[in-house]
Amino acid sequence: MEIGAQLFTVRDFCKDPSDLATTLARIADIGYRHVQVSGTCAYEATWLRDELLKNGLSCVLTHTPAARIQEETDSVIRDHGVFGCDYIGLGYYKFEPAEEKYREFCEKYAPAAERIAAGGKYFMYHNHAGEFQKLGDKTILARLAEDFPAEHMGFTLDTYWIQVGGGDPAAWIEKLSGRVPCIHLKDYAYGQKMAVVGEGNINFDRVFAKAEDAGTKYMLVEQDNCNGEDPFDCLKRSYAYLKSRGFS
Repeated sequence: MEIGAQLFTVRDFCKDPSDLATTLARIADIGYRHVQVSGTCAYEATWLRDELLKNGLSCVLTHTPAARIQEETDSVIRDHGVFGCDYIGLGYYKFEPAEEKYREFCEKYAPAAERIAAGGKYFMYHNHAGEFQKLGDKTILARLAEDFPAEHMGFTLDTYWIQVGGGDPAAWIEKLSGRVPCIHLKDYAYGQKMAVVGEGNINFDRVFAKAEDAGTKYMLVEQDNCNGEDPFDCLKRSYAYLKSRGFS
């Protein structure tokens, strides 16, 4: 498994192409070799390809605007082909009210997910805490795994949000084995506080072991809220922790 940086962590430094280019260079300087592009300014696929190449980086996953996934599916597939990214991600969906929104999600994304698979890419859904509410006797996350074929949709499981939702991050990675090529590493500290990886309370040794067994390729560091600290420093400390555990 390899590690990367989720650019949503540094979204405030990615508001125009010039800043995004500088940010990519800073991420590479920390030591990361992979990124997820999310929460940034708009960009041309060829521009991103060239900036990644310039910095020795690869984009392994995106969070792509919902409207583009649904309405411009073929264009999204082509763009990801240009900058060499296999995983097309949706970052958030609000399942409230749960039954109604669940049906709506399936209607909206099942066709796109199938088309993405036919185009040689893989649709990835990123959880928050809301997916751990129950529909009947099962969580929304479990229902999604049942109702979408494994070959059409994977899951970018987020360790922090699983914990907030009352789940066990390592157990969910194991449960969704084969469908988690990318996961988000985000630590959980007292007070439901997001923390640098290794500085909170999640048992990451279990997460790493289960991710390895589940076929995870990329573990992407994300910290939506750095609690007033420099987000680049937070990414650097997470990188140092992961490197001490043998990852690069």
